[in-house]
Amino acid sequence: METTPLKNFATWARRELLTAVDARVASVLAEGSVARTERADAVRALEREIGRYGRAHVVDEVAYTWFNRIIALRFMDACGYTEAGVVSPPLGQPNGQPEVLADAKRGHIDTAVVTHMRVHDEIVGLLDGSRRSTDAEGEAYALLLTEYCRAWHGAMPFMFEREGDYTELLVPANLLADGAILSRARKVLTEDVCRDDVEVIGWLYQFYISERKDEVFDGFKKNKKAGAEEIPAATQLFTPDWIVRYLVQNSIGRLWLLNRPDSKLAEQMEYYIAPVDEETDFLRITKPEELTVIDPACGSGHMLTYAFDLLYAIYEEEGYAPADIPTRILTHNLFGTEIDPRAGALAAFALTMKARAKQRTFLRRGVMPQIQVIEPIVFDQFELDYLWSLTDGIDVTRGNVDEFWNAFEHADTLGSLIQPNAQLAQAIRARFAAHPVDSDELLTATAIVKAKLVLDQADALQGGHAVVVANPPYMGSKNMNARLSEFAKKHFKDSKSDLFAMFIERSRNLAKPSGGLVAMITMQSWMFLSSYENLRLSLVKSAPIVSMAHLGERAFDSIGGSVVSTTAFVLERGGRAQQRGVFSRLVDGNSEADKSAGLGRIASEQSQQEVADLYRVSSTDFTKIPGSPIAYWLSPAMRQSFTNGQLLGSISTPARDYQQLTMAVFCVLGGR
Repeated sequence: METTPLKNFATWARRELLTAVDARVASVLAEGSVARTERADAVRALEREIGRYGRAHVVDEVAYTWFNRIIALRFMDACGYTEAGVVSPPLGQPNGQPEVLADAKRGHIDTAVVTHMRVHDEIVGLLDGSRRSTDAEGEAYALLLTEYCRAWHGAMPFMFEREGDYTELLVPANLLADGAILSRARKVLTEDVCRDDVEVIGWLYQFYISERKDEVFDGFKKNKKAGAEEIPAATQLFTPDWIVRYLVQNSIGRLWLLNRPDSKLAEQMEYYIAPVDEETDFLRITKPEELTVIDPACGSGHMLTYAFDLLYAIYEEEGYAPADIPTRILTHNLFGTEIDPRAGALAAFALTMKARAKQRTFLRRGVMPQIQVIEPIVFDQFELDYLWSLTDGIDVTRGNVDEFWNAFEHADTLGSLIQPNAQLAQAIRARFAAHPVDSDELLTATAIVKAKLVLDQADALQGGHAVVVANPPYMGSKNMNARLSEFAKKHFKDSKSDLFAMFIERSRNLAKPSGGLVAMITMQSWMFLSSYENLRLSLVKSAPIVSMAHLGERAFDSIGGSVVSTTAFVLERGGRAQQRGVFSRLVDGNSEADKSAGLGRIASEQSQQEVADLYRVSSTDFTKIPGSPIAYWLSPAMRQSFTNGQLLGSISTPARDYQQLTMAVFCVLGGR
């Protein structure tokens, strides 16, 4: 996919929308404005929000909301999922006005969408001249646009959320002008682009926040720390499609082929690397519904959307009715968690579009993707006292109960790294189910609503999945704020140096204990640095590597130069360390194309005895080397020399730092 036009459009659109929404805020809040007379409640809601968060924050949120909605509607228009083009002109009129406006000018307004007679009359009055306006068509279209967003709320509340009436007051002006966001969106999001793949939505989001990301990294240079406001922008990175395919094919695909040796699925997996040793202790899967998959940092959902494709092929192979498959996948198989509400909404939208592409009536079925935004939840003392009173009959201390309810207090910083007490969550939910809790009292009702959200978020993080797949956030400890840093030191002692390493540990614990697979793309530093030695030893014992594509530098064309060195890998929780994994060495490629071609070649040649850049090594072999680096490319003789030889540090004082020197050499050689 050519991403340059997307980047140019998204960065331009952000600046344009911020300016346009800020102008609308000024107009709405002006003394004597029409909005103050006709929409007084909405104006007061806007003023409260500005008072709470500041004008810049509100403008940023509303600008993104309208960007999100316009892009989503254009995507659906282009794919033919709307009855009439909401942001797109009728077919054959590429430069025309949106079809819903053209229809309204001819007297046709869909009353199933515009359900309020007042709004209907306003639109008619603007278009027939009986209602005065300096921009009658623009105002009429703004009303139509908001009504269509309301109409889509039922099918996709995550994308067309009702944040408050003030959002509808702040529709950007001049949407219909030549060169405005609607016309530019149509030029970038062509029918071919949209029908090719929903991943275009994820690319647009990465580019939309790219300037904000630059601001955050500039702050890092000035020793500013990242908190809840900065982490989403600083850590969003769209994963190239070929890496996604490698990870999903060698986790979901691997499990299915182990359980169905006669399956033809391998013919659809161009990056699948088969096990080299006979597998006997793999996770048993009796039906496709058992292939549960979670992405604990799902972003805009790229991992999950390809997982949808592969799962669809599996269901088809098993003979399921095509009309039922999308609902089964979203109900039983795919789960995601995310701290960024914007990205979470996009992930849910992307999965919905995948389902709609396969099933024409899907949007009328009321099936929602299981994407859980992990949000902060804070209780006051009165609420905690009340919730404690509801735990009668549960054998637990007050301290443990309060700790459970407060687990998500800083969820917008900690996200999926939070590890709620699963047993307590189950006991409390059972207690609530056995003795339904309801209240007419405002204070206790609020506590109940928040308690149920805690239980939902705790359920989302319980684990026990067949597959965990992720491109986790990257952030070194020097850029973490004090809260995140202390949390890392307390709960992730072996991986506290970087968020990505903490997510390796957390993802391992989200997988089923006996045979669950963890597929990730991360920085390569955990393979070599001494600060991750305990993490490596822990993985050898509890989740050995079964497949790795060591990518090195330049695996992301969107990151120029030699900025990051990465590795993609699959771990088997509870696997045998003595079993050989398959390692593909791709560090010499200078671009995504080079590396993806190299991986494809290895996959196609893997049945041969000797394959260039392919190594078959067990995880126990790494423990023979001081520091246990993932030095898979060493010959058996070299590994054995470490076992037979005597460490220089034991006979030579100047070489007391031999282990650190060895690790440094491996780190250099590993990235070449």
